[in-house]
Amino acid sequence: MLRLLAAALPLLLAACASVQPGMTREQVLASWGQPTRSVALPDGQRLQYSQQPSGQRVFMVDVDAGGQVRSVRQVMNRSDFARIATDGSWMRADVEREFGPAPDNERVSSWDGPILTYRWREGMIDLYYWVYLDSAGVVRRAHEGVDWRNMRHTIN
Repeated sequence: MLRLLAAALPLLLAACASVQPGMTREQVLASWGQPTRSVALPDGQRLQYSQQPSGQRVFMVDVDAGGQVRSVRQVMNRSDFARIATDGSWMRADVEREFGPAPDNERVSSWDGPILTYRWREGMIDLYYWVYLDSAGVVRRAHEGVDWRNMRHTIN
């Protein structure tokens, strides 16, 4: 398994490096293909490239109205998740614009609305990030947790 990861790492890094600010939207599409989802922004468009549900990365490529790439970033990380507001100002659409659609929408008896579940990785630890919505789709709670399913692989 480690050999497979070691072989895949250069390809992943090359893919990340292949799309950079200043490129055109067409160059992005030629390099990475069609996005998982495209979202309109006030001054352009966001191309979302998600590796969810199996993968743990989601890349956002922001393109301005002229078709030039402004930024490229991987958003499945602690600092980006920290931007999620639980004060009632964020809705489901805000979460999906910033992180892409969640691969899982769960429900539990102790919460009245859906729970969006994202998978991500910090160092060698597989994690979940849960975003709790009320029945109107307003974000009310959010937190991370460990994905224990793969911990035995990390420890060995």
